[in-house]
Amino acid sequence: MILPIVAYGDPVLKKKAKEISSDYPKLSELLENMFETMYNAHGVGLAAPQIGLPIRLFLVDAAPFADDEELSEEERELLKGFKKTFINATILEETGEEWAFCEGCLSIPEVREDVFRKETIKIHYFDENFVEHTETYSGLAARVIQHEYDHIEGILFTDKLSSLKKRLIKGKLTNISKGKINQEYRMRFPQAKKGR
Repeated sequence: MILPIVAYGDPVLKKKAKEISSDYPKLSELLENMFETMYNAHGVGLAAPQIGLPIRLFLVDAAPFADDEELSEEERELLKGFKKTFINATILEETGEEWAFCEGCLSIPEVREDVFRKETIKIHYFDENFVEHTETYSGLAARVIQHEYDHIEGILFTDKLSSLKKRLIKGKLTNISKGKINQEYRMRFPQAKKGR
């Protein structure tokens, strides 16, 4: 089932999410719905807060990046099959040079900006079967994880922009929170809730 994606301005996007246990109700159904929602919106990642749930859960599928000719053959191969679920994740360390990449977000459509992030991360998490993992990722795989991880920490990519960039996109962000945008997927806007 395709779920509406929560738009910029909703308080759930600024909350630090809570951990869940393996007996979380209908977890496999939730994951199925989240993947379907993400694919429908042509995303490469989706975090639970983006569908209105303040829980430490996100998923990624970086396959669309596998076609990028500028990447090494090795990185393209990794991204091709890079589909994962992260539950109760904690980034243990971020290392390497900071590098810029033009990021976007399904909760902030029509806004794309360069964001600087460290090159390599070490992350501890549980997968969809609640099997524990500690893994290291670099490059675009790390970036997709960092972006989604920020969501469960209550951080948006726009929070990482310079004050000048923030001022330049302020009008766009206001329009998004009011639902004054044309997006191709279902969204839930914070302003719409107030009228009920």
